[in-house]
Amino acid sequence: MCRAPQLISSVMDFAPEKYLPADTGERLQAWDNAPQCGPAVLTEQPARRLGHYFERLYECLIGDLLGWEILLKNQPIRDNGMTLGELDFVVRNPADNIVEHHEIAVKFYLGHRASEQDIALWYGPNSRDRLDIKTQRLIGHQSRMSERPEARSLLASMGIEAPSRPRIFMPGYLFYPLVETLTPPAGVPPDHLRGNWLYIDTVDQVTEDTKRWIPLVKPHWLGPWRQKAAPDCRETESALEMVRSAGIPRLFAVLEQSAVDGYWQETSRLFVVPTVWPTPSGQS
Repeated sequence: MCRAPQLISSVMDFAPEKYLPADTGERLQAWDNAPQCGPAVLTEQPARRLGHYFERLYECLIGDLLGWEILLKNQPIRDNGMTLGELDFVVRNPADNIVEHHEIAVKFYLGHRASEQDIALWYGPNSRDRLDIKTQRLIGHQSRMSERPEARSLLASMGIEAPSRPRIFMPGYLFYPLVETLTPPAGVPPDHLRGNWLYIDTVDQVTEDTKRWIPLVKPHWLGPWRQKAAPDCRETESALEMVRSAGIPRLFAVLEQSAVDGYWQETSRLFVVPTVWPTPSGQS
């Protein structure tokens, strides 16, 4: 997460790597060696919902690793009982003592073009989610929530200075069709993380055997997978059958065994989606 490429490019981008302490590598290694001595998120049961777990990791990044003061998090903004939105994080940047409002998300989008004449749209596994819509909402609505008088009044009542700098942090992956060439969507940085996707009825036609695949379960979508045991093809077949029978997209990691330590490490990842995707019945 410290150096994760983003899926959005704007003047509000937040790049954590610019603020990392000089001893970041040593501290992360110490946490890895003795998680019980590090932040609580390292030893607590991960939240089942990917977004909630991502928020906990971001809180750890900002508060524990960067050492910034977190003034507020996950604060609903209401007007006469109606929820207008939420402030994800309000923090103080010690580099210039500026209060910042951070809106965050982690996203996974699959590029799909209905025909050669159409432009590609980038859908989430749940196709109600779409990159262009999310980007517009982040920039035009969510990041501006702290500017609303309702938000400023609430912050003032809590003794918190109104943020003068909005920030956006949205890392994730873009998945390209395995059998079609698509250009990246406009506005996405060229260094974004990539994968592929394919339909369930083409798995046997366009891929090598699936023995090196392993299904990834949230929240393990967030980073490259690594395991000691060899992939279990029964788990993969069971997950593929769920795509066929239940119409649920599944994410898989393709593993290779390291010649150095014998661990199986992710080398690529891909989504397998039902034949009806991205219609509403093909959901995650």
